[in-house]
Amino acid sequence: MQNKAINEKIYCFHCGDPVYSDLFQEDSHEFCCLGCQSVYSILSTNNLKNYYKYNDHPGKAQDKKAEHLEYLNEPKIAQKLIDFQDNEYTHITLYIPAIHCSSCIWLLENLYKLNTSIVQSRIDFTKKQAAIKFKHSEISLKKLIELLIAIGYEPIITLQDVVKKQKTVNQNSLVRKIAVAGFCFGNVMLFSLPEYFGFGAIDKEYATLFNWLNLSFAIPVLLYSARDYFISAYNSLKLKQVNLDVPLALGIFILFFRSAVEIIAQSGPGFSDTLCGLVFFILIGKWIQNRTFYHLSFERDYRSYFPVAVTSIQNKQKQPKAIADLEVGERILIRNNEIIPADAILLKGKAAIDFSFVTGESNPVKKTLGEIIYAGGRQLGEAIELEIVKSVSQSYLTNLWNNENYKQYNRKFQTFSNSISKYFTIILLAIATSAAIFWLFNSNTDKAWAAFTAVLIIACPCALALSSPFTLSAALSIFDKNCFFIKNTGAIEQLAKINSLVFDKTGTITSPKSQHIQFAGHLKESELRAVASVCRNSSHPLSIQIVNWLKIDTLESIQDYQEIAGKGIQANVNGNSIKIGSANFTKAKTEADAGSSVYIAIDNEIKGYFSILQPWREDLSTLISDLATTYDLHLISGDQDKDREVLQEVFPANNMHFNQLPQEKLSYIQNMQSSDKMVCMIGDGLNDAGALKQADFGIAISDDINSFSPGCDAILEGSSLNKLPQFLTFAQDAMKVIYFSFIISLSYNVIGLFFAIQGTMSPLFAAILMPLSTITIISFTSITTHIYARKNKLKSS
Repeated sequence: MQNKAINEKIYCFHCGDPVYSDLFQEDSHEFCCLGCQSVYSILSTNNLKNYYKYNDHPGKAQDKKAEHLEYLNEPKIAQKLIDFQDNEYTHITLYIPAIHCSSCIWLLENLYKLNTSIVQSRIDFTKKQAAIKFKHSEISLKKLIELLIAIGYEPIITLQDVVKKQKTVNQNSLVRKIAVAGFCFGNVMLFSLPEYFGFGAIDKEYATLFNWLNLSFAIPVLLYSARDYFISAYNSLKLKQVNLDVPLALGIFILFFRSAVEIIAQSGPGFSDTLCGLVFFILIGKWIQNRTFYHLSFERDYRSYFPVAVTSIQNKQKQPKAIADLEVGERILIRNNEIIPADAILLKGKAAIDFSFVTGESNPVKKTLGEIIYAGGRQLGEAIELEIVKSVSQSYLTNLWNNENYKQYNRKFQTFSNSISKYFTIILLAIATSAAIFWLFNSNTDKAWAAFTAVLIIACPCALALSSPFTLSAALSIFDKNCFFIKNTGAIEQLAKINSLVFDKTGTITSPKSQHIQFAGHLKESELRAVASVCRNSSHPLSIQIVNWLKIDTLESIQDYQEIAGKGIQANVNGNSIKIGSANFTKAKTEADAGSSVYIAIDNEIKGYFSILQPWREDLSTLISDLATTYDLHLISGDQDKDREVLQEVFPANNMHFNQLPQEKLSYIQNMQSSDKMVCMIGDGLNDAGALKQADFGIAISDDINSFSPGCDAILEGSSLNKLPQFLTFAQDAMKVIYFSFIISLSYNVIGLFFAIQGTMSPLFAAILMPLSTITIISFTSITTHIYARKNKLKSS
């Protein structure tokens, strides 16, 4: 079979995909499909062509249509989605994952030019949210969503209100504390300058005033900015534990107490500058440590997989109904590619259910009339009618989440900082007490007091408190640039401890986006053009893949085109009847053995079939062989064992397990952990939810990071799976940076302690040494982390 080649590759002006046809042209621009051309026409008509000015190919391929949005016209359903509504205006916040560049922001903030009923739209780029205000008397919520879909920005609307959940992420309180500490720190430094450089004769009369002003600035830092450290230290000691906040709180309190004593007694300037600087820097470290990815959800439940509504059939009338309002015995209609929201009995139609997201089995399951179909399956084919036998809250899918994903597993894990804080505190108190006792025995009460407080001040683990957040934050940013999104900085330490890896199969080590196509049969060049011409009119993913694979640049005109959902497409081309679809639709006598098969019938004669298989991820063999040298590898899959022989070449035979139910996957992880193994589970579907949560570190593989993924510690883009060995090594290297910075911190402490135990430490010495150690640690961690990133061949900038 030979295809006509294209000498010069042309890319779609809108989305950047390759163009294989000259059918879609406008204003001297080429488009890959009618959808992209339509978006360009809309923008051009409304004088919004500047959308293409800021970025090349800023759009997204238009493979989706606005379908089945009637539920948005139901007041009860719409009311749950909107933020606010008065007599004239409606405010709504929508999650739009397609927002990815400045062109997206520009277009979405100019929606009012597309429809004057839209009053205002504001974009939050980091959260991928659009806050829209519109006149509900002139444009309905349904029409607004249809407009967004028409220009390529489809909002994600699910049963779980992702947008409202994300609004709870708030660091305003911490930012306010940083602002107070920073303001006080700056002013204290200003009033301390004469002390640093020596008071002149005139300045000395203001010394007492400056000291009192410094103490007044230290009070809000102690009582407000540093409050959380005292609360944390108290709670830790109440539980008979010692975390890093204990020595920090102790150091902060001693700094203030000694400063207050010296200033009130007019015996010295105190350490107000050191106190304010310490609190300011460690709060900055805390703010950095709390960084996360607002547009991703690592704790999703089943509701974010379900749609908001479904079509209910009552008295032979079809109407949308909120899923939460569905009742047992109710009849519902499920169309092609829609999700079944509750366990139900099949009453009408031919069901071919894709349960891959629930069970891991990739092949659709056929159901007969009267059979129970469990929630979570996706119908592939004609519309079917079902009768609900269990409410949504009692369905198998919901129980799967409630019993597994939300069960609280105790992870026996301590961060490096907390693990050493107990010993650090004990040693610190021992040195301080020993120094005080020594000077008391030498009848020097003043030096005993000075030595005891100086040790607690100078050895306060501020540098240690900064090393972890700055190192891990830099590492988090590097992981981000390489499409590996970890939930928080603390999770990186968990990743560094992993020694065993457990892989799921379907969607994890197989690639749903990289389909492999083969054609069995024979087609002439004219017949190839006819097939491509018919497939070009279908938005079905298999049709699009066939067109892209054929790469035909000259298409034929067609007549009498029809698309039968779940069966196939047909049309007349140059007097010939073309049928493309399932074996039943084309009257093929036998079905292909594996994968999705699309049969071609021309004038009722079967010419062959396209076999579309999910291949393994790129460089899978290399990936597994690299990991096998360091890690214990396992494969657990809900799929059948048809690929066992192939996988035996890369996985240890004894560590491969197929036909595994979700509970069996979870138990498998538990058994490994009982053998003192630190387990990382790598999966993608709902059937992996329990195992991902139980594992010491759970990675959800996703080929679209904005789509649904189960609860996990990290989300890894499928195209970056081959970098997993580098990610694991880099996590361990990040921990080395923390260890090295701890040694640097100890070096500064030893220098400071040498003077502190003698009771001769001056405020100026503390004011220099503590910021110097802080700057050293921050610089060292940032530079070294990026060096390790380059060593592991990861993008670092």
